[in-house]
Amino acid sequence: MLVRHHRKHVRIWLDAPQALTKILGREESEVGHRTIEGVEVLPWLPPFGSVSEDDVVIEAFSCDLPDDALSVMAARTPPPRWINLEYLSAEDWIEECHGLPSPHPRLPLVRQFFFPGFTPATGGVLREPDLLERRNRFRDSARAWLNRHTGCDISTDAWVISLFAYAQPDLTQLMRVWAASSRPVWLVVPAGRVVPDVARHFGLDTLAVGEHRSSDALNVLILPFTDQDTYDRLLWACDLNFVRGEDSFMRAQWAGKPFVWQIYPQEEGTHLPKLEAFLSRYVNQLADPSSHALREFWRAWNGVGDLAATWSAMAASMPALAQHAEQWGDTLAKQEDLAGQLVSFSESSV
Repeated sequence: MLVRHHRKHVRIWLDAPQALTKILGREESEVGHRTIEGVEVLPWLPPFGSVSEDDVVIEAFSCDLPDDALSVMAARTPPPRWINLEYLSAEDWIEECHGLPSPHPRLPLVRQFFFPGFTPATGGVLREPDLLERRNRFRDSARAWLNRHTGCDISTDAWVISLFAYAQPDLTQLMRVWAASSRPVWLVVPAGRVVPDVARHFGLDTLAVGEHRSSDALNVLILPFTDQDTYDRLLWACDLNFVRGEDSFMRAQWAGKPFVWQIYPQEEGTHLPKLEAFLSRYVNQLADPSSHALREFWRAWNGVGDLAATWSAMAASMPALAQHAEQWGDTLAKQEDLAGQLVSFSESSV
């Protein structure tokens, strides 16, 4: 978005370029310095002398800059703006830390922290300017698109669920409940870590991309890992979306559909307060029993509770959750997006 919508020159250093090409949905034959959709992509290898050409240097997701890059930055007069782009969080304390400076202990450099978040006092979240407009235009053709995309004839009375998750050892409990449903359930699963857990329901070690399995009311289809635009359409077309981590978590919120978040698990349960912080914000305007049902099911999905026991209340709350999901996204879209705020923040003292 910095290139396309803000007309900025962007270069990015990566230590795992294959991750980028996978997200883009294509393979790049060139592995060195190249340009992809207007962005310069460089391997994470010294020397980092080209940092001297940049007005703003961003280190993302706790990725410390190499010493030789810092030396190049410190030799400039004035030095470039140095920003540490942190992980997205709903915790209260990030409002106080957003924008705070941190002087380097040896070099004449000051790093500032930029915290993405869900309130006006934070750095916001990623959103293309026309995202919700494109989503709304798509909705009338969503089921037809889904049938074309999956190659299946999914009936209009079926409940369609997308599943993009880390490993989920308790998934078989939930799949048994879906299989016993009085309504057809289609589980569409982009290729990823959770596929072996899905396969276990059928007594298998794994399932191949394109494979379709059924178990009473439950149909399971494994989809290929896809690009961002296609994944957005999948989220828009489904009735419920299971998402993980950070990026799919935000895309599910923009989908305006009920969703279940699997936060990245950390040792000693340090991820759970972050989960609770978002839950508190997300259900703030959602009344019980739907608020309670969503809390309990999300906790169970993240290993604190019984998935099968909490599903019935979650399912019964789905109409209220659908309305709430739409309202949440519309309200969040009134705030300035992360890319716009990052540009403003960068230019304010350069």
